[in-house]
Amino acid sequence: MISDTDFIAAADRTLDALGAALDDALERSDIDLDWSLNDGILEIESENGNRIVVNRHVPNREIWVATRSGGFHFRPAGGAWRDTRSDKELAAALAGIIRDDTTLEINLPPLPAPQL
Repeated sequence: MISDTDFIAAADRTLDALGAALDDALERSDIDLDWSLNDGILEIESENGNRIVVNRHVPNREIWVATRSGGFHFRPAGGAWRDTRSDKELAAALAGIIRDDTTLEINLPPLPAPQL
């Protein structure tokens, strides 16, 4: 099993990549959106008040996403973060969630997950 330290490092790389993609998308858009990343919790808030929270969940070795439409858990599988219910990959799921909740079009790079 992967150590806490290695899992945190992998999850933080994923959150950092998401933040960089948000900055890139916002540079090409006139959408008013705020985001912050603090201690493994990335929060996105749009001008209409919708909020998306993406955080690492160390005990379960997952990345959790909370939105107005519900919560999602992504677990490492085959080198990617996969939704535990739908098997959808994290980058594709987040791009859709961000578009639906904020209208921001974002191109997320592959978000590799650690091997457990």
